[in-house]
Amino acid sequence: MAVPKKRTSSSKKRIRKNIWKRKGYWAALKAFSLAKSLSTGNSKSFFCVTNK
Repeated sequence: MAVPKKRTSSSKKRIRKNIWKRKGYWAALKAFSLAKSLSTGNSKSFFCVTNK
C-alpha cells in the first residue's frame, strides 16, 4: 500500500528555491556581461565581423 511522504519543511523548501533562483541570476549576469562586451567590442572570446 502507498504511504504518503513526509512533508518538506518550509525552511528547506525556501533554501532549495533560493538555490534555484541564484543559478538563474548568475546565468543572466554572465549573458548580460557577454552581450555588453560584444556590443562594446571588448570581447576576447568571440570574433565578430563589424561593418564600419
